[in-house]
Amino acid sequence: MADQDSNAPLATLSAMPTLEQMQQWTNTLGRAQQLVLEHAANLATRTDTPPAPAITPELLFEPETFARVQADFAKDSLALWERFAEAAGQPAPAPEGSVAGRKDRRFADPQWQSHPFFDMMRQSYLLVSDYLLRLTDTVDGVDPKHKQQLRFAMQGVVDALSPSNFPITNPQVIQKTIETNGENLVSGLRHMLADMDKGQLTHTDGSAFTVGVNLAATPGKVVYETPLYQLIQYEPTTKKVLETPLIIFPPWINRFYILDLAPHKSFVKWAVDQGLTVFMVSWKSADASMKDLVWDDYILRGLIDAIDRVRELLDVESVHSIGYCVAGTTLAATLALLAARGEADKVRSATFFTAQVDFREAGDLGMLIDDEVLKLVDQLSAPGYLDGRYMAATFNMLRGRDLIWNYVVDNYLLGKDYAPFDLLYWNGDTTNLPARWHRAYLTDLYRDNLLATPGGVQIDGTPIELHRVKTPSYVQAGREDHIAPPKSVWKITEHFTGPLRFVLAGSGHIAGVINPPGSGKYQYWTADKAAVSLEEFTRIARETPGSWWPDWIDWIQDFTDPKVPAKHARRPGKGSMPAIEDAPGRYVKSR
Repeated sequence: MADQDSNAPLATLSAMPTLEQMQQWTNTLGRAQQLVLEHAANLATRTDTPPAPAITPELLFEPETFARVQADFAKDSLALWERFAEAAGQPAPAPEGSVAGRKDRRFADPQWQSHPFFDMMRQSYLLVSDYLLRLTDTVDGVDPKHKQQLRFAMQGVVDALSPSNFPITNPQVIQKTIETNGENLVSGLRHMLADMDKGQLTHTDGSAFTVGVNLAATPGKVVYETPLYQLIQYEPTTKKVLETPLIIFPPWINRFYILDLAPHKSFVKWAVDQGLTVFMVSWKSADASMKDLVWDDYILRGLIDAIDRVRELLDVESVHSIGYCVAGTTLAATLALLAARGEADKVRSATFFTAQVDFREAGDLGMLIDDEVLKLVDQLSAPGYLDGRYMAATFNMLRGRDLIWNYVVDNYLLGKDYAPFDLLYWNGDTTNLPARWHRAYLTDLYRDNLLATPGGVQIDGTPIELHRVKTPSYVQAGREDHIAPPKSVWKITEHFTGPLRFVLAGSGHIAGVINPPGSGKYQYWTADKAAVSLEEFTRIARETPGSWWPDWIDWIQDFTDPKVPAKHARRPGKGSMPAIEDAPGRYVKSR
């Protein structure tokens, strides 16, 4: 017999409510209705609802595999019902190793297993979802990319249909609703309507953060700006600094302060404290005036312009450089262009954070790019730029269970308040993308992989050939990165021909990069000899606990730069470029 606590939701539901409870429920429903009516009234004047994409490939199944999946499903379904029948309606644990016996944090609450009704629902859902995904894998007669798309779409469907996502089939929500007389649903409705108004799912309490106060707060000055970017120079914290300065190029898909979060997490502050003169490029979020910008603009009037400005300001021959994600891809193209022009010496070293140059194995994002998606992108970019909220929604879809449904349950159904989390605040602080650049990036790189083809891309009329890049390079990849998979990042080593150090970091696209030494998290892998593939690298690599940042600074210091006093032009605004404004500047705050 199940214990009393496990039956609490259903037992409580069957009890007759008191007059006071009925009055409370009436009040709760009334306030919920009022919220919906007010929101509907506000929507009446709005016309900015975007169309939704659809993926509807024809289904043709490989007969033998289809039959085997059907037979397995029938056998497992019968076994599930037999377990419950034999237990006379009491909970029956699923066999270890079975689909229904696997651990799944969506069903971590004990009532999912201790209560017969919810246990049956959980096990049935897991069985059916596994069946649907396996059935998708039997689809035949379509190319591999369409098969990937179909599985991705099916994964989204089964994640959305989880019983944990619905108030009447989630024991936690039922219990919370009874305990609060429905207040959780009113709070959740308020959260949902607020998200509908701003067109974006909320992940964290935004009121807890202010850019320039407790984010992007490393002291510095904006010393140069163009219509495309601002150049920030940070205040040195050491009496002497390495002669060769560092320029960081963040992705313009996101705000630069992912590298300058709270002081104890800030890569910028840490790099300054290591005795580097650090500059940061802060890109302007696109508006209609930037509709004609292309990759040439970001390379010529962005990266190369910033490199030349810093060289001139500090009177140095070269700079160290970092490119993160799409800015790393752009840095690779920039190095190839400089090599073709005989100007490779302008960059003494290049560091790549989770960057791709060869998109043959670009992961789920590459899988999503096809003609229908490109048509949708064109429609959404009609003003001359793509609203960053669409890009954020795309990245959320790639990890829908964690970045969508987890928040639907916690914040919409359970009515929980949002917890403050700086990384998630940054994740929701979107930027807009120039329409022409974005379209070309998706077609030329993700779809057609032209950068990996010698001469496939031209910058300012010069064909780009990655094998001409001999700049010493440090390449970092995230072991669990779903945006720039390590197999894809590794391919840099197959194109560049200069000295190169490859480092595989624990975690993914963000946490794998933002892992300060003091955190004590994750690990990284390095190899003392060259490997011909990522598989060989992982076999011979040595694991080191903690942050890879110290490994990187050791690599930078191996260039044996002399040290110079941290004065005059080494201090923001004291050289030939007067300070325009305090860091982090206006561009990072523009919407």
